[in-house]
Amino acid sequence: MIRVVLPHHLRTLARVSGDVELEISGPVTVRSILDALEARYPMLCGTIRDHVTLQRRPMLRFFACAQDFSLDSPDAPLPDAVASGKEPFYIIGAIAGG
Repeated sequence: MIRVVLPHHLRTLARVSGDVELEISGPVTVRSILDALEARYPMLCGTIRDHVTLQRRPMLRFFACAQDFSLDSPDAPLPDAVASGKEPFYIIGAIAGG
């Protein structure tokens, strides 16, 4: 099971109170995690990535194992610790302001 930690506003939208656990078949990548997340929680479609281009929304970042995967290819394999469920995959809302 893959553990996904969502920011508060996405947990509220998906109506979940804690981490989300997903079953991923095949390679564990950012794309496979987001595909499984949107399939299980269709209300999240378009909130994490664009409906048409499937590009990450600018104010969200992806982290796992103390590494930023936001700018990596969405098809690049994530670390084994994420694939095994030992470490969570984080979707973090960026903070902006002046």
